[in-house]
Amino acid sequence: MTVYNTFISRLKMNYAAASVLTIIAIGSLIILSPLHIDSKEYFWLFSVLFLSLVLMLSLEWLVFTLQIRPIRVCFEHEIESFSALQNVYLRTHRLPSLAVKRILGPHLFGMLLPACGLGFYFIHIGKLSIPYYYVTLAIFGIVLVVGMRAMVEFYLTSYAIRPLLTELCEWSVRLFGKELTLGGRVLISIRRKLRWSFFMIGAFPILLYSLFVQLQLGNWSMADNTYWINAVFILIVGLGFAFIGSRLLTREIELPIQHLYERMGEVKIGNLRTGAFDLFSDEFSRLVSGFNHMLRGIKVQAARNNQLLESYFATLAAALDARDPYTAGHSLRVAEYAVNIGILAKLPDDQLHDLRKAALLHDIGKIGIRDDVLLKDGRLTDEEWEQIKQHPVLGELILKQIEPMDAMAPFLPGVRSHHERYDGQGYPDGLQGDEIPLFGRIIAVADAFDAMTSDRPYRKGMDKSTAIGILEEGKGTQWDPLFADLFIEAYRKHLKS
Repeated sequence: MTVYNTFISRLKMNYAAASVLTIIAIGSLIILSPLHIDSKEYFWLFSVLFLSLVLMLSLEWLVFTLQIRPIRVCFEHEIESFSALQNVYLRTHRLPSLAVKRILGPHLFGMLLPACGLGFYFIHIGKLSIPYYYVTLAIFGIVLVVGMRAMVEFYLTSYAIRPLLTELCEWSVRLFGKELTLGGRVLISIRRKLRWSFFMIGAFPILLYSLFVQLQLGNWSMADNTYWINAVFILIVGLGFAFIGSRLLTREIELPIQHLYERMGEVKIGNLRTGAFDLFSDEFSRLVSGFNHMLRGIKVQAARNNQLLESYFATLAAALDARDPYTAGHSLRVAEYAVNIGILAKLPDDQLHDLRKAALLHDIGKIGIRDDVLLKDGRLTDEEWEQIKQHPVLGELILKQIEPMDAMAPFLPGVRSHHERYDGQGYPDGLQGDEIPLFGRIIAVADAFDAMTSDRPYRKGMDKSTAIGILEEGKGTQWDPLFADLFIEAYRKHLKS
């Protein structure tokens, strides 16, 4: 409750200070205006202002109580769920915008409308002898002052809620083990916020001075046409500069933020080759430098992780091949052949990396096959052959046990389907044609070529030209014709060179 009590005290202090400044501003306009009225009329005038002020404060207190209630309940009672805390967190973030509504609404409906209505009424019945013209200027002046106050209240509230948000975040981690976040949600855009702020800061002095001059004139008819032409011209020029300046300043701040946001988006989808350009000479240059420095660190770490992962896959493949001295190096050779086919098929780099890993692990399921079956010298029985045919499924099951599961997901189809045939006569699923996953069709060609050209205890490996001839005969039936042709053509070009 200490943080909440401090927060409420700060809001009340900000409100009191802003209210005093508003009253001084409005009072100054009244005092400086050339009113020629007696003491009784001053009584009626200040009575109108007093009643309007009381109504405004009452309405504003009611609105403030309603706005702050969910946050107060959160701190006075125990939070029961993370979703409830998330709602309070979101409500707290909305308080600056709600503060603007809290200022504008009560001032308009609680002060401006009653004050002007009573003012016009008392002038009509003769209690006040001031011109209607002054009441019209008063409306303009109150709107102007209240608008500036709303802007100030927005920024003061934005500053005041930060300790409260920090406390809510700490509660969330402590009570529910989750982090509170907006998830990138923008409650009020920086463009909208800064444009209105810069415009009001630029326009306020011009409009306030124009209002003061009109009060001093006392009537529209006291100035000739030349004065009004000059006054309108200056006012338009001043407001035009405020309008243009607000957009230029907003763009100057928005552009570097947008530039960094776009680069962050590229990093988020895995593109570490990007980087922010040093296009800015102010403090944003430090942000760009920090971002690029952080990105270089991520690149180094990612390279190390990839190196470790490659070593991990190669070690797994080597451990599998070590079970059978006659197939030593088989997984590495299949991976090399498969990647070459992928390059010829113009696969993107990320797919080539995944293809290599899938090829390295394509026979990982043989770990689950008994040695007396896997290493048997003679012909396999039907039962033993059925066991061998289970190694793609076993390989998929083994890889599914590795965490995180999504890291293994790209390799599973290639591991499971590398013994499928293009004509649908393969195993384990009997897939046909393009139903067979891409990696499975590529690895099938590479695996078959290396199997045919490798020595076995019961036979010597055939020469590569013979194996190429078998691939050519089997394309379109056993193997995907596209990938078989790519491999065959590459082999023949290699022979000619």
